[in-house]
Amino acid sequence: MRWFWIDRFDEFIRGRRATAVKNVSLAEEHMHDHFPGAALMPNSLVVEGMAQTAGLLVADAIEFNRRVVLAKVAGADFHFDAVPGDTLRFEATILDLKPTGSLCKVTSTVGDRLQGEAELFFAHLEPGEGVPKLFEPDELLQWLDHMHIYDIGRDEAGNPLVRPDW
Repeated sequence: MRWFWIDRFDEFIRGRRATAVKNVSLAEEHMHDHFPGAALMPNSLVVEGMAQTAGLLVADAIEFNRRVVLAKVAGADFHFDAVPGDTLRFEATILDLKPTGSLCKVTSTVGDRLQGEAELFFAHLEPGEGVPKLFEPDELLQWLDHMHIYDIGRDEAGNPLVRPDW
């Protein structure tokens, strides 16, 4: 099963940066086990939100021509735990973009407090044998529509992003 962890994008500047939001809710099943009576968001899931924010930014920058896969968490630091009722804001910036991979800096904040920061490296894999197809194009576009990428997205010149016609 493939799923999106982030709830929506608030900013999306093609090839440069993106801001996404994840609302932490007690309604999420994992919160009941982590930890009973003192629920908190596991930092591994915070990294997942960071990776999805940055990964979609990178995939769009390379026009979805390769599979963008999280290859390495180069470093991650967390300053406090996210708990139910918090809204995590993920801010991703592309630091380096090459044909075979990319490096992104991502932070997570709750309000004006820095919750976490990480450097994430993504591999760009050619579709084909040994590289699974992750999404059908129509399915991916529907998800991107739900997250409002094409409503708020802009290119570096400030022009609205055009929804691809795959």
